[in-house]
Amino acid sequence: MKHFTLPLSNEDVRGLKTGDIIELSGTIYTARDEAHMRALEHDTRGQILPFDLTGSSIFHCGPIMREKEGLWELVAAGPTTSSRMNGLEPELIKRFEVRAIIGKGGMSQPTIDTMKEYGCVYLAITGGAAVLAAKGIKEVKGVHWLDLGMPEAVWVLEADHFGPLTVAIDTNGDSLYKKVEEHVHEMLPHIKKKMGI
Repeated sequence: MKHFTLPLSNEDVRGLKTGDIIELSGTIYTARDEAHMRALEHDTRGQILPFDLTGSSIFHCGPIMREKEGLWELVAAGPTTSSRMNGLEPELIKRFEVRAIIGKGGMSQPTIDTMKEYGCVYLAITGGAAVLAAKGIKEVKGVHWLDLGMPEAVWVLEADHFGPLTVAIDTNGDSLYKKVEEHVHEMLPHIKKKMGI
């Protein structure tokens, strides 16, 4: 298993291949569709974001948080299905030099093409293991845009060996999801034949 400390460089991510298992330490930002939209709107208006996404890892996650004595505590951090962000992710990667996306379910071909061009990987995390995922987060460092609601806000998380994460899409455009899909299509005639369909 490979370990990386954020922020990531172009060289870091271009050295990764589909199937690699990694862990991340450092600052991770949660961001779902509303946060993506607001970040792009800010940039279009020439406004500087209140957080730096350069070399960052964005976690498609709507975390469950608990406030205790004025501090935020992470309860669960389950991944959101990444396809929700397909229409927004290419621009976010281009404009802010995002190096890694953490989520579940993969992303569309336009996003994969952008990842290939600009140097970004897609890291799959196990769905349904929200409490386990939270164990790799040592501290909630802050929150931005809480007016969007708890799941849609940008949470600034300090990770310590967060993972395991599987490189599901690499900077060559190789995708584990596509390989599985191709394998299923390959096997389908044999399965149908066996079933007499």
